[in-house]
Amino acid sequence: MPPPSNLRLDRLPSPLGEILLVTDEAGAVRAIDFHDYVPRMTRLLRLHHGDPPLTDGAAPVETRQALTAYFDGQFEALADIPWATGGTAFQQQVWTALRDIPAGTTSTYAALAARIGKPSAVRAVGAANGANPIAILVPCHRLIGADGSLTGYGGGLQRKRWLLEHEGARQAR
Repeated sequence: MPPPSNLRLDRLPSPLGEILLVTDEAGAVRAIDFHDYVPRMTRLLRLHHGDPPLTDGAAPVETRQALTAYFDGQFEALADIPWATGGTAFQQQVWTALRDIPAGTTSTYAALAARIGKPSAVRAVGAANGANPIAILVPCHRLIGADGSLTGYGGGLQRKRWLLEHEGARQAR
């Protein structure tokens, strides 16, 4: 996939603080992160897309509405948001598999590795999960440790806990 020639940065209020939403010229989401994680977002954008200009601008109305609906409890609203990102074929496979974990449920790194046919790639799944530039939309927060504990999350464990509780996940600890 060719890198985008221009990226727009929008800011949305949320119960977790301001969300940074980056979309490309076609309206596809390229990054979602939290206001206090700008260096992480910038690093992932550069890693996945090179260094296209990032200018202030509104994301598509449908994308903004879908994210708002998610925070209002309409979890299925995220399903139709277009997204595109760089990353290796393996990362893309992990991120696509993450989208198959329904809201309100969790999975483990080992279970996701098995699901994609690479049961010995647990650590690689963890690394791909940590490199996900599209938080919430690609729900990396739904992966937990084998013992049911919350493990790392790019936006902080308190946000991971909140997202899982918001979605009604029974295993959120």
